[in-house]
Amino acid sequence: MKNNSVLISGASVAGPALAYWLHRHGFAPTIVERAPALRDGGYAVDFRGEAHLSVLRRMGILADLERVRTGTGSMSYVNSAGKPVAELPADLFAGDLEVLRGDLSRILYDATEQHTEYLFGDSVTSLHEDADGVTVTFERAAPRRFDLVIGADGLHSTTRRLAFGPEERFVKHLGVYCAIFTTDNHLGLDRTGHAHRTGGRLAAMYSARDNTEAKAVFYFASPLLDLDRRDVPRQQAVLAEHFAGSGWESDRLLDAMRHATDFYFDSVGQVRMDSWTRGRVALLGDAACCPSSLSGMGSGLALVGAYVLAGELAAAHGDHRVAFARYEREMRAYAEGCQKMGDGVARLMVPGSRTAAALLNRYYRVMPYLPGKNMAAKIARKAAENITLRDYGTVAAG
Repeated sequence: MKNNSVLISGASVAGPALAYWLHRHGFAPTIVERAPALRDGGYAVDFRGEAHLSVLRRMGILADLERVRTGTGSMSYVNSAGKPVAELPADLFAGDLEVLRGDLSRILYDATEQHTEYLFGDSVTSLHEDADGVTVTFERAAPRRFDLVIGADGLHSTTRRLAFGPEERFVKHLGVYCAIFTTDNHLGLDRTGHAHRTGGRLAAMYSARDNTEAKAVFYFASPLLDLDRRDVPRQQAVLAEHFAGSGWESDRLLDAMRHATDFYFDSVGQVRMDSWTRGRVALLGDAACCPSSLSGMGSGLALVGAYVLAGELAAAHGDHRVAFARYEREMRAYAEGCQKMGDGVARLMVPGSRTAAALLNRYYRVMPYLPGKNMAAKIARKAAENITLRDYGTVAAG
C-alpha cells in the first residue's frame, strides 16, 4: 500500500470518521486537534435517508447513536410572554436520527482511539510537500513526515489556509451569526423546544439528554464582524448587545451564558471551492464544502465523504492522485445538493424586520394545514440520498 501514513487535522466528526475507515483499509492515521480534549456540547445534528444511515451501520455505531438520540418532538414558536403562536413538526428539522454533536464526537472517538494516534492541544503551522511526502510543523510537537495530509478542521480550516490560500477566497458569509451553549432546563421542556423570533434575531431553547439539561441557541443577522474566534468574552459581549431586552427568556439565558463551559459562537457560512485537493493534501467535510450549520446536512455529508475518501484511497492502493480525483468526482454533485439546502435558510431563520418575522410566524401557524406541508422534509431527504455508495471492502478487521 502506498502512502500509508496519513495526518488528519480535526477531531470533531469528519476526522475520526476518516480515521476509522483508513484503519479498516490498512492505513495508519494520526489526528491532530487544537482543543485540549474532545469538545463536548454543540447543537443537535441530523441524519437522513439510507446513505447516511448505511455509513453509520457499516461503521457499527448506529446502535450506539440510537441509544443517545435526542427524541426531540415538535418545536414551538412563542411570543414574548412564552405563549405558543406556531408549531413545527419534528420531521421538518430532525431527520431520521438526531443526536447531540458532542455525543456523536465521543462515539466516533471511542471507535477509533485504539488504532489512531491522537495529538490533542496542538495544531499544524506549516506544510512542506515534496515528491515523497509532506513535512508538517506543529505549534508544540516536533516536525514530522506524513505521506498525506487531510484537512477535516471545519469552516475556518487551517489546513485549507496553508495549502490553498486565505479563508476569504472560499468562505461565503450568509449574513448570520450563531451561538449555542448548555444551560439548565428551567422551563421543564420535555423533549421539545421553544423559539422566539423578532426582526433579525431568534432565541431558542430545547431540552437535551433526557430533559436533564437544555441547549440555548441564538441567531442574529449581521455582516461579517472583526472578531477573534478565541476571544470568548468579546463574543459574549456582542451576543448580549444584540439580545439584551429582546423579550421572552433572552435575558435569563444571557445570564446563564457567562457560566457555560461549552459556549460556542461563530458566523454561519458556506465553503465553495473549485477543487478540494492539491498535491498530497485533501479537504473533507466542512473544510471542503460546508453547507452551513443551518442546512441540517453537515454531519451526514462529512461521514459520507470520509467513507468515500478512504475507500477511494484503498481502491487506488494508496495512489493519492488517482484516489483524490475519484473522491472529488464521486462527491461533488452530492455536496452541491447538500449546499442547496443551506441557501436561503438564513433569511428564513432571521428575517430582517419585525413585520417579516410576524408574517413568517403566521405562515408557520397555518403550514400544518397546507398542501405540500412535508415538501421541505422530502427535499432534504432527496438531497441526503442523492449518492450511490460503492462497497470498497476492507483489509483490516477493525
